[in-house]
Amino acid sequence: MSDELNFKIGDEAVKTIIELRDQEPGEKEYALFLQIDGVHGNQFTYDLSFLDVEQARSDDKRVEFGDLVVIVAAKDIDKFEGASLDMSDDPQAPGLTMDNPNTPSPAMIGNPEDLPELKGEFAEKVQAVLESQINPAIASHGGAAQLIGVEGTDIYLKLGGGCQGCGMAQVTLTQGIEASLRQAVPEIGNIIDATDHAAGDNPYFASH
Repeated sequence: MSDELNFKIGDEAVKTIIELRDQEPGEKEYALFLQIDGVHGNQFTYDLSFLDVEQARSDDKRVEFGDLVVIVAAKDIDKFEGASLDMSDDPQAPGLTMDNPNTPSPAMIGNPEDLPELKGEFAEKVQAVLESQINPAIASHGGAAQLIGVEGTDIYLKLGGGCQGCGMAQVTLTQGIEASLRQAVPEIGNIIDATDHAAGDNPYFASH
């Protein structure tokens, strides 16, 4: 992949974003910060927020559209390649809309077959944290977290035991497991729950 990111924003969207940015308090220079925060169906979902440009990481991608600075999170740069942000022309769903030719990998949408092989220093670091810190902590609830795939800096976890099918599984993943993993291995990108929760004793995803 070249250093240039093929990402576009329509003129009306740029105007709208600048108007919103200028409402931010203080004298800081704000950029539009883009990252992927999940998956819905077979599409990514996005987190758009304003970020002090001085807080951007050195490996984040900076793209400028006139007076608007856009920062794309380093972990998601490849997933925004060829994407475009514009104003929706659907009166039932006004606002900004993302057109992205990239789609989640099968594991991210609930089909964890054919995951990349678990090997390399990065996978070993994540596995070590799971075994030494996380699994001992959640074992008291009968739970366990297993690393089942690594794709770049994205990791795929499978929750078992008391976590599988539990209605609090996403809270456990987000507030407990994710926080511990990111503290120990800061370079982690997306953390994807690839658990088949419908197979648990108390599934919170309906079976289809």
